[in-house]
Amino acid sequence: MTLASLAIALSGAGVLVTGLLAALFLRDPVAGMAATTHRAEQLPQVMANRYVAMLILTVGATIYGDLKAIALLFGAFSYMAFHDAWIYGRAGHTVAKHIGAGVAALSVALVAMFAAGRSA
Repeated sequence: MTLASLAIALSGAGVLVTGLLAALFLRDPVAGMAATTHRAEQLPQVMANRYVAMLILTVGATIYGDLKAIALLFGAFSYMAFHDAWIYGRAGHTVAKHIGAGVAALSVALVAMFAAGRSA
């Protein structure tokens, strides 16, 4: 096994763990919080951490310049923004900023996808 294939296998394991956690949180958010030992009172600090991580991913994708990676990353950002809008909308809160973020991220994803298709 090469280091590259090991890295891909380990990444696949990360996909499995992340997918299981995503399913748990989607099915039962309270159980997800308990399973991951997250605490609601630390949510603002956790969100700051998440935005820093998203910044690092965005900087990396931009510097690397891979259009497929940019499309995938901003597609995921778009999903997050639209899903947050759906959650907040169902709770009766404003959604305009999340919708705006979703549209902006989707725009980046679509431009990157079309550009990748043209350069292929």
